This record gives sequence, structure tokens and C-alpha cells, in this order.
Amino acid sequence: MMKWLPILFFFLSTYISSFESNTGNQNPSNILSPKTILFWSTEEKLYGFKNMEKILPTRLIEKSDSPYPLTYELRDLDNLTYNYKGKKYTIDDYIQTFKVAGLIVIRDGKILYESYNFGNNETSRWVSFSVTKSVTSMLLGAAIKDRHISSVKDPIVTYLPQLRDSHYSDVSIEQVLHMSSGVNWNEDYSDPNSDVSIASALNSSKLYDYLRELGAFSEPGNKFNYNTAESNLIGGLVRSAVGNNLSKYLEQKIWKPFGMEFDAHWVLDYDYNLELGGCCINATLRDYARIGIFALNNGSLDNNINILPDNWMKQSTTSSPNLEYYGYQWWLDGSDYSSFYADGIFGQFIWIDPVSKTIVAMHSARDDADVDLYVGGHRLNFMISLLQEINR
Repeated sequence: MMKWLPILFFFLSTYISSFESNTGNQNPSNILSPKTILFWSTEEKLYGFKNMEKILPTRLIEKSDSPYPLTYELRDLDNLTYNYKGKKYTIDDYIQTFKVAGLIVIRDGKILYESYNFGNNETSRWVSFSVTKSVTSMLLGAAIKDRHISSVKDPIVTYLPQLRDSHYSDVSIEQVLHMSSGVNWNEDYSDPNSDVSIASALNSSKLYDYLRELGAFSEPGNKFNYNTAESNLIGGLVRSAVGNNLSKYLEQKIWKPFGMEFDAHWVLDYDYNLELGGCCINATLRDYARIGIFALNNGSLDNNINILPDNWMKQSTTSSPNLEYYGYQWWLDGSDYSSFYADGIFGQFIWIDPVSKTIVAMHSARDDADVDLYVGGHRLNFMISLLQEINR
């Protein structure tokens, strides 16, 4: 994940706080193996990202009987434009260029904008990729609230003793949340021989054995290094602590009680049929947005029951010691890093501004996995224009 990205987004919450062509649904005949998902073609991504339960093993997360209510206060964004490097682009340019399958903007519980493209609609599930990391972090908070886990200061081996006698013997849960274990992991999405390409879908013993062999490049807590495998570790420690699979725990703690409107699916690894803590909840766009509202509300339900510890989201969105714009599996943004977002490869996105109570969520199948200067520059300027338009 590009470390300069939050700098591009810095002005977004500063700004808003001052205001309080379709593709068919057929399965491509040449769909690639799930193991090569980082290198799928555009056609394969547009089909595969909304049909993961047909391609990969998943576990069901059942919807709520009482969906969290969203009302409409729609704004006309047909004339929205933004500028990038001296050229003007329309909202449709952005959608087509970055294959935005769904875009929703919600403020204070009201849908201001909702759009679906490339054959999708409000019932279409879409893979989240690393957006899942932020959800797994909240499940860890729920496990602390439920007293299955004592503290983020605990050594991770307290809950995953399989990692004793390795570098992780001296690594705390908090250091893993901050991506600062010191383990030497390569998260290069463009390299088929990188650790993320080889091992990001590993779980349990295979994951632990792989991480043991990597060695370390620094002492725990000294350096930030983005590492999907360690988000899988967080999933493993939550699973171990609560004695249940992550799908059921998510269903019991968040999905049903908060009021998610649709069923979801969570991708499992092939070896152990366990959810990947770092990836791949498949959910509708509206429920992506409800995840954002849940985080914005610090895990509080309508009956004032708190699913998360009282200060969990504040703690989760506080700058880490080694990277000021990263917290507990959340990216930080805006003036004084007051806003935050969950970010997944190929354009999955949940952006949350607590000051204006604005949520922007996106399903996407853009060409590039990571956010480079071109992708980030477009997204920054599109977001600024979007927020200007809804604040008129």
C-alpha cells in the first residue's frame, strides 16, 4: 500500500468539516484460477468480484431481520466534474476508467447518492479485499469487550502458542495491529513471487510455518511494514480466543444486531476452511456503507448496547508510533487525521468522516491493484469534487 496515499487525501475532511454502459453477467469462459486473482483481466474481475462464492470456498453470514434504516435525500450528480493534471473529467469518466461497480454516499443516515454499473445493483455482493482487515480489527475489539482477550498489550503467542520460539514470541497484539512486528514480508502485488502473491491466502499452521521462515528486519514495534499475513494472524487469534469461526462471530456481534440488509459471504482458505482475517468478505454496497456507520458509531446499537469497548474506534484510529496515518488496520486521513478509511486493492473503499457524519463506499474492479500516483490523483480530485457537490 503506497505510504503517501493519506497525504493525497489530507484535505478531504478539512474541506467537508467546513460545511457540516453495462457488462453482462455471463461467466467468462477463460476465468483464471483463484490463485492468480491479482492478475485477472478486467472481464474476469467484473465477473469474479461479484461471484466469489461460486469460485472460492466461503461461509455464509446471515442478514438481519431488521435492517438498519437508510432514507433517501438524493442529490443530482450528473453534472459533477473534476480536474486532474489540467484535464476535466466527468463522474462517468471516473466510473468507466476505474470500473466503479457501485458508489454510495451517506450523510447522517441519508443516502445522498447511489449508483450501480457494469450489470450490478443493490443486491450485488462484491469482494472487499483489505477492507476486511478493518472489520477483523473491530472483531478483535468485540472479543476484548466480551473478555475473550485481555488487552492489545498481550503477546500474540498468548492466544497463538503455535508461534512460540519464533520472532513472534516478543510481538504484542498491538504491534501486529500496527503492522510493526518487524517480520520481513513483501507486499508487492505486481510480483508473482512476492510473499503476498504466494502466502496471503494461507491460514493456521501453514501460515505460521511460512512466517517462521521469513525472519525479521527489525525489532518489534520499530518499523511499519504492510503485511496481509498478519491480518490473517489477527483473524486466527480472534478465532482462537472466542472459540468460533469469524463468520459466525461477525454475524452474532455486528451483522445481525446492527442490521445488515443482505447476506454476506466470507472467503475461506483451501486447507482448513477458515476465514482469512486479511481479506474477502463479500457484501453489498449498502452493507459496506453500514460497516462505515457502525464504525462511526463506535459499535453502538440502537438500544445503546456497545459491541466494542467504549474507546475502541478512537484507539483504532489514533496514529501508530511508526506511521502517523495508520491505526489498528485503518488508514487515517484529514486534518489531525480525524477521518479514516478501509481500503482494498482494485478500488474497494469505505471512507468515514466523523465530523460531518459522511460515509463514501465503493465497489470497484480497476486495472491496478495498488494506488499509484495516477490512481491516487484521480481519486483525490474526484472525492474533493464529490464532496463539494453534495455540500452545495
